[in-house]
Amino acid sequence: MAFARMITAALGMAGAAFMAAPAAAQGACDRAQLQSLADAYVAAQQAGEGFRVPMGEWVQYRENYRLSSMTHGGVLATAHNVDWHRALLDTQTCNIFVTLIIANPESPWVLGTKISTRGGLVNRYDVVTTTTGDWLFDAAKTLEYARAEDWAEIPEGRRNTRAELIAAADAYLDLFNDPSVEVPWGTPCARLEGGLYTGRGLPTDSCNVGVPSGVELVERDYIVDEVLGAVAVRLRFGGAEGLADAHIFRVEDGRLRYIHTITNCNGVENCGFPPLSEMLANNPGMQPALAD
Repeated sequence: MAFARMITAALGMAGAAFMAAPAAAQGACDRAQLQSLADAYVAAQQAGEGFRVPMGEWVQYRENYRLSSMTHGGVLATAHNVDWHRALLDTQTCNIFVTLIIANPESPWVLGTKISTRGGLVNRYDVVTTTTGDWLFDAAKTLEYARAEDWAEIPEGRRNTRAELIAAADAYLDLFNDPSVEVPWGTPCARLEGGLYTGRGLPTDSCNVGVPSGVELVERDYIVDEVLGAVAVRLRFGGAEGLADAHIFRVEDGRLRYIHTITNCNGVENCGFPPLSEMLANNPGMQPALAD
């Protein structure tokens, strides 16, 4: 089966926590301050000590849309060596989104974390967690492909607006439930879907390899970083009771350049599909070697 058909078919089958209101839009925040909080979060995950992060009096910690704890049971409660991370800084809403990869084969994780802040302090975490058994999960390959991508700052004169970045992300997400949507595909473009990749490091790489139809992607929550030309969308995949999911987009000159997906399968092995090992045995090209 061709790579595009396989990806399309796979997609289609498819404590220290306290109650507090999410941080609302607060006007402009300082980018350096948000970066400092993102770095503190990564250091806290390294140490397994959530309270290393400057926090407000009331803090809510959620994993996969469920109330959890940063001291007992949650991922943040256990020390993990962080192999790679990237932070999106939303200076309009004062929110942060951190993608974090832990490639330790004994306890691998890929996390997508929205960090809400107010007054320079964290007041809420919303984490999408993935580990062995989640959608196409392969932390080592995710790390390999993520490291190879260029998400450098966009020169100021070429930056898309917040509205343009959200529109590009929404076009892709709307395609799942409306095949008539026109998506601003870029060329080259690469999709990192769990541990699978559509790119090969070639100028002809494409993200337009098909998506399922009739799937609602709802409760979209946007974290936008115009400097990186990036937007992260935390959502439910498959309707109001759907899976916890995060899609992260890089947009260059108004067109999609990179798309990353992090999906928690809610305890169902590979979200009900055949194991990833079986899928790769039938089509090893879904984890391509990258051109130099």
